[in-house]
Amino acid sequence: MTLTENQSLIDWVNEIAARTKPDQVVWIDGTNEQLETLRTIGCSTGELYKLDETLHPGCFLHRTAQNDVARVEGRTFICCKNEKDAGPTNNWMAPDEMYKKLYALYEGAMKGRTMYVIPYSMGVIGSPFAKYGIEITDSIYVVLSMAIMTRVGKSVLDALGQSIDYIKGVHSLAQLNEQERYIAHFPEDNTIMSVNSGYGGNVLLGKKCFALRIASYLGKNEGWMAEHMLILGIQNPKGEVRYLSAAFPSACGKTNLAMLIPPEGYQKKGWKVWCVGDDIAWIRIGEDGRLWAMNPEYGFFGVAPGTNARSNPNALAATTKGTIFTNVVHDLDNNTVWWEGLSDTPPQNALDWTGKPWNASMGVKGAHPNSRFTAPAKNCPCISPEFEAPQGVPLSAIVFGGRRAKTAPLVYQSRNWIHGVFVGSIMASETTAAATGAVGVVRRDPMAMLPFCGYNMGDYWQHWLDMGDKIENKPKIFNVNWFRTDEDGHFIWPGFGDNLRVLEWIMRRCFDEVDARETEIGFLPYPEDINLEDLTISKDTLAGLLAVDRPLWQKEVDSISEFYQIFGDTLPDALKAELHTLKRNLGQE
Repeated sequence: MTLTENQSLIDWVNEIAARTKPDQVVWIDGTNEQLETLRTIGCSTGELYKLDETLHPGCFLHRTAQNDVARVEGRTFICCKNEKDAGPTNNWMAPDEMYKKLYALYEGAMKGRTMYVIPYSMGVIGSPFAKYGIEITDSIYVVLSMAIMTRVGKSVLDALGQSIDYIKGVHSLAQLNEQERYIAHFPEDNTIMSVNSGYGGNVLLGKKCFALRIASYLGKNEGWMAEHMLILGIQNPKGEVRYLSAAFPSACGKTNLAMLIPPEGYQKKGWKVWCVGDDIAWIRIGEDGRLWAMNPEYGFFGVAPGTNARSNPNALAATTKGTIFTNVVHDLDNNTVWWEGLSDTPPQNALDWTGKPWNASMGVKGAHPNSRFTAPAKNCPCISPEFEAPQGVPLSAIVFGGRRAKTAPLVYQSRNWIHGVFVGSIMASETTAAATGAVGVVRRDPMAMLPFCGYNMGDYWQHWLDMGDKIENKPKIFNVNWFRTDEDGHFIWPGFGDNLRVLEWIMRRCFDEVDARETEIGFLPYPEDINLEDLTISKDTLAGLLAVDRPLWQKEVDSISEFYQIFGDTLPDALKAELHTLKRNLGQE
């Protein structure tokens, strides 16, 4: 039974069904009755395990195949007619070639299975930001996860009506063959195709695939922005809430910042922090000439290991009900879940992420390092009252960040929008020994979008520059670095909730409430303007965190120049000019 009279959509669904040959086709209406039926079926097949209803109401454990535990960037493609439009940082394949390859893999792939048709909305249904998608899948895990991560059901089809303006998504588990695993994006066709994977990052097509890769391309053509950014509201003691969006590469504290808990002294004075979004921001110019940002998602797809009541109590609280846990430890005594970093007392009678008997004395980790939770955002104690505001929230600041041991100061402000785009384009993190076996290797990740930009990144930077010409009341752009270390490799800045001290200065700058000093790289705070109350850090130490090390920045210029060469003639002239200005400021010209 279909839920729509949209003949274009019906014809496409029938076409995919004819190719994949499922035993039956089920349209997802979004009702809890239907979803509960699917949960029951998922448990009967072993795709899901229901956890203790008292300890984890409405929660389930899910395991992926052992060869299918993370995003596969090497198997992720942008398929546009002109290879140059994909750019040097994306994998490219001609659309005709990729369609041929995928259609062969989809042939009969759903035999013996049910094909589910998921209508979903990125953003509040009917809002100015909303974009609609249809994901076809043969995975109950995908259906239930999409129902957490997005707004699903018949109301989406009602909003879509007879329109053909929707993103087509096809996913099949197929044989879970990693040699034939593809996540393919066809931005010119509004189409996403995924095959031979069951891992969320590869198969929840509303997330990175639609909300960033396809949406960034749509934004370029339609005059808005899809960014890999959290959205945060900071409420000061006067009751004013000021909003920022922020982009960080992985392992730079993005989720912790999105759900920041103010230091005790700040709480006593009435400061609050509100999470609008933890991962993705869709940004448009409002009628007032400001940028307005909306979180197109409805849930959190978070990394479990390391999440605990101390590191991120708000994220942990979000997982208390209605959550799907993937590739974590199954505590058999309590029928609950555990992962490294959750507590100091691992379960004694448990199964590891592969389903084999496990306990901590075995000397190996029980949860996969990339184990996940898919949790409803509304569970989060600090979720913003504006979470479902149709118009989004107005941005006063855009923040970029990275992990740099010495080079970048704690915080600095760009001189203007164009310089801010330059600051975002040179974002970088240094590898740690734990991550790669090599220390201090600089990896550039412009705007944290390198794996997620759906077209040539040189053109993406030009889009940022073009947007600047259209924004009447621009947010100010900043860079932060919580990760400066001392000579022994210890972090100097305490981070976590104390990062609010830096955000306070950022907001004061946005509203012209504090001065700054101009340096070679931009505007830096005067040390006395960062609140150190209740911290053991001295003003001299803070001054060191706010210093510009010219020799290090001179090396940085060489690294930036080398990185920019990758983009050839698509590198915007404005960014070349900004690099030239930085060289001149550092006395290199």
